[in-house]
Amino acid sequence: MDKPGLQQNLTFSTESAVPAPFIMPLVHDTEIFKCFFPILSHIQLIWELVLTGEPIVVMANSPSICSETVQALVSMILPLRYCSDYRPFFTIHDSEFKEYTSRTQAPPPVILGVTNPFFAKTLQHWPHIIRIGDSLQLGPSAKSHKLKKGSSLKTLDSKPGVYTRYKPFLAKDKTVLKRMAQGIKTKRPSEVQNALLRRHFLEITQSFMIPLERYVASLMPLLRNVSPYKGIPHTRPFDPEEFIKSLDFSGPQLTTGIRGDWIGLYRRFFRCANFEGWYNTRIQEVNRKLQLLHLEALSNADLQSWARGRQEVEVVDLILKIKEKMKLAVKYQLPVSNDINEMLLTQMDSVIEALPDDLKAVLNNN
Repeated sequence: MDKPGLQQNLTFSTESAVPAPFIMPLVHDTEIFKCFFPILSHIQLIWELVLTGEPIVVMANSPSICSETVQALVSMILPLRYCSDYRPFFTIHDSEFKEYTSRTQAPPPVILGVTNPFFAKTLQHWPHIIRIGDSLQLGPSAKSHKLKKGSSLKTLDSKPGVYTRYKPFLAKDKTVLKRMAQGIKTKRPSEVQNALLRRHFLEITQSFMIPLERYVASLMPLLRNVSPYKGIPHTRPFDPEEFIKSLDFSGPQLTTGIRGDWIGLYRRFFRCANFEGWYNTRIQEVNRKLQLLHLEALSNADLQSWARGRQEVEVVDLILKIKEKMKLAVKYQLPVSNDINEMLLTQMDSVIEALPDDLKAVLNNN
């Protein structure tokens, strides 16, 4: 039975072999339990906001608290990379100040951390605002901030909480909340609480992404379609509706017990930068793999037999294309083995040797 030739992960053109840039989201492991403790009961809702690239403002009284909270938000969806902009500490002196405080256009998909009380009024129109208290205290006596509707934003300057009109697609995972509460009651070490919370986010993100990974793998061309005498085969385009249909037998329900409107969440995800960034990365990885497979197929092909009876222009065209592919492989640092490189050079030399002297000179000098 034929299997997709590329089970690996993705530039929308199959001719591009440029590796996707990777931005390290965090320079240190944020203490997410401490950051999320005041808003612990809303972590499912906030995870959805971050996943779908919604505009979020974090308001706190100190730069360290707002910065740590923004970093914690970005890390919620790991290993998925957060692809929108985020500013752990945004001030009135930042160049985007006018753009972000403007009421004439919708807020951009950015996560901002602010401390200046001035922002309580100028960013009131943002759809999702997290207001953290004076300190990130842990323990049974610490207060948990409530979820408040957007209409109560006038009280932002005094009352901590989560201000949003967003209706979550998924139900709360009460299991993790109970586990966190039990840890607080028994004074479980914060390192353990951090690990439990990170594992929760990792599992729910993976449950969300695994169906997408499976579907993208199914778009890949079969190995038998990688021919040395043809161009590199293309991947099938991503079809949202086809993917939605696949959820009936390979959806998140296979790996998580969390219920809700997963389809609605996927549709919202498709419209955000996180999906675009993930998909482009997968396509680029696949294109790199296709380039390697094509070079390998060329190295194993009997080019001498193929060249017999062919027009000279066809043979010259093939040689030039192979040389160009080898240059691109070096330029984009594709992991081509020495054996494949040597076999390709040998193949080209044998084919060139059978050509007229004038063409030999041209190709050897090219």
